Amino acid sequence: MSIDRLMPDNSNNQLLGATVLVHVELPAEENQEDLEELKRLVESAGGVACETFICRREAPDPSSFIGSGKVLEVAAAVNATEAKTVVFNSKLSPAQERNLEKAFSVRVMDRIALILLIFAQRARTYEGKLQVELAQLQYEQARLVRGWTHLERQKGGFGLRGGPGETQIELDRRALRERIAIIKRDLEIVARRREQNRNLRRRNSINVVSFVGYTNAGKSTLFNRLCGSDVYAADQLFATLDPTLRTVNLKSVGKTVFADTVGFIRHLPHDLIAAFRSTLEETAQADLLLHVVDASDPRKEDNIKAVDEVLKQVGAAQVKTLIVYNKSDLVADSKFEVVRDENGLPTRVYVSAKTGEGLENLLDCVSEILCDNLCSFEVVIPPSEGKLRAFLYAASAVNSESYDDNGCIHLQLSMPAVECARIDKQTSGALSRTCIEKKLPWIEEEFDFDSVE
Repeated sequence: MSIDRLMPDNSNNQLLGATVLVHVELPAEENQEDLEELKRLVESAGGVACETFICRREAPDPSSFIGSGKVLEVAAAVNATEAKTVVFNSKLSPAQERNLEKAFSVRVMDRIALILLIFAQRARTYEGKLQVELAQLQYEQARLVRGWTHLERQKGGFGLRGGPGETQIELDRRALRERIAIIKRDLEIVARRREQNRNLRRRNSINVVSFVGYTNAGKSTLFNRLCGSDVYAADQLFATLDPTLRTVNLKSVGKTVFADTVGFIRHLPHDLIAAFRSTLEETAQADLLLHVVDASDPRKEDNIKAVDEVLKQVGAAQVKTLIVYNKSDLVADSKFEVVRDENGLPTRVYVSAKTGEGLENLLDCVSEILCDNLCSFEVVIPPSEGKLRAFLYAASAVNSESYDDNGCIHLQLSMPAVECARIDKQTSGALSRTCIEKKLPWIEEEFDFDSVE
């Protein structure tokens, strides 16, 4: 059985077209969705908001969410504007969605389905497409019944359990379960490969800096500026979906991997977080997070809280974070400065990815924070240990070099503890022998020295 007909009709090339928006304000709703954000989401999905309905209710109507009177108003607007889609800024139950589609005779979507559609349009890599398909299938499982309302629902005498429609639904549900199981197996394979790459970077002591932030904060534009990359960037929500990694050489740190990730949003659907968990683990495993904030957005503080909430869900709340206020050129009297905490470490930096102002400060701050985890010490290398010198330069660990009268090389070094252990092992203990400190600076670190290659 083909799974294609069980999926929602949201191929990558399909756009929403003329769309009617419905925004319901509920007094019991603590975290009310934002109407302006819904409009941006519809635009990102290729839709045009032709009319917007705003209504207030004490509680959602069980059958239609908005009540019979408002259903008639929206249906009239759909006919008058020839809209192709109606989008609700709330989560609809399968029954509500089914009833509304009958009343409007057009496609009805809630906010979660809209976000899933955008993700389907943006996915480019094999892993990204698998993740989106998994989230869509999990979302669609409870909505299968709407596709078979035209089939018979017989009820009769003793022993009868239903008509052919019920049988078809069970077949479809089984097909969905089988497809979900296949996708999860494929994603596990991809996740293992990703973990292998992370382990390789850890063994080679390569720092990872992950870009996070609210969608459309300018992460990809900033990423392109710093890495000389060509990641797609546009003024729309979820312009980029698939994670991108690039290598950058930072002074005093050496080779560093910058990772651009998907933008976050308020109340990101749980199915999406679960489906993208292996991708988001890049964030949780990073050495530093660059939390990119749109400095010109009046809701920036709320956006920061929304991102922090998602970071907690993916286990990245404890990772060191530097807040980067991007688009500072759009703020009047903005200063491209660095704000530090009581210990002198940078906590906020103001930049403009578009003009390039403040980017040098940003790179300096990244280097400074990453260097805080480095072991700094001095070695005296005799002429016979030239191999050790080559290893240290290859690791970008040398800050300065000088010679004494005996021809010995004095090197001031800064590098991670695991890199110290690796070089010491590769040079048969030469790093330990030449270190002038009585207590080796990397011995107290907690990792298995025997596993260091």
